[in-house]
Amino acid sequence: MPQDVKEIQPVKGSSVFSPKGDLPGTIARSALVAALYALLVLAFAPLSFGPVQFRVAEALTLLPWLFPEAVPGLFVGCLVSNLFGGLGIVDMVFGSLATLGAAWLTRRMPSLLWAAVPPVAVNALVVGGYLSFLADVPLPSTVLYVGLGQAGACFLLGVPLAKLLQKVLNKTRDRG
Repeated sequence: MPQDVKEIQPVKGSSVFSPKGDLPGTIARSALVAALYALLVLAFAPLSFGPVQFRVAEALTLLPWLFPEAVPGLFVGCLVSNLFGGLGIVDMVFGSLATLGAAWLTRRMPSLLWAAVPPVAVNALVVGGYLSFLADVPLPSTVLYVGLGQAGACFLLGVPLAKLLQKVLNKTRDRG
């Protein structure tokens, strides 16, 4: 099968991103994911917060499907960015835990398209739930709006990003 037609598979075990025994590198890559997530949320802040939101950074939520160190990186990045969101401790705790749970589930999905489902579903329910309470907006509206924003970020931005990154990883691995 030609290289460009090969089905994309997640990186498991030892890989370009997470070689066994490379704790400093793993921590550094996790920190880079955290920093990039927080940077994207804050750079697009008007779109990133509130009952109707489109977090460009949520495209990164598919990274756990490719490499495990993205899971804590996304959690920390979400925690840091939610410090600046204006919704206080509720957003910091529950938003970050929703991201952590979604990242953990994403890591376990059988395909890239399925990997985009946990961030959409978990955030729509959890974030939509507390935003309804905090913003005094009907629950179905916040769940729908957060879910649609998540779906856009994950399926329209995240899936192509993950495909591109997987191609780069495969080429790097083939050269090594």
